[in-house]
Amino acid sequence: MQPRLVDQERIFVNRFIYRFADIQRGDIVVFWYPRDRNKSFIKRVTALPGDELEIRYGSLYVNGQRIEEPYLKPEFRDHDSLHKEIVPPGQYFVLGDHRNSSNDSRNWGFVPRDLIYGKAVFRYWPMSRMGPVD
Repeated sequence: MQPRLVDQERIFVNRFIYRFADIQRGDIVVFWYPRDRNKSFIKRVTALPGDELEIRYGSLYVNGQRIEEPYLKPEFRDHDSLHKEIVPPGQYFVLGDHRNSSNDSRNWGFVPRDLIYGKAVFRYWPMSRMGPVD
């Protein structure tokens, strides 16, 4: 999730928010990795159930609209493409912010809702980077 999050940073994860609110596009979620439920991953939600998504030469399109992603640094972008897909009910498409090296939904598919257990909300360590995670 670089540059937003880097190794060894410590964050608060709100494990209750999704009991009261829906997961939104752009949320940074923490979930059990679908291929090994002993591992947690943290990624950004880029498409919701029912959305049509496509990636064209590194640009994300959701429901036919190009999504501006100001959180992506130019050096972390890639130029890969992904054919149009519809996100199945109860599933989410997630991407890392370091696209050229991220292990995300482009590699292993959608994340079922029941594997998402929280939202990253606040970085508390190191103190020099303390603040909200967005």
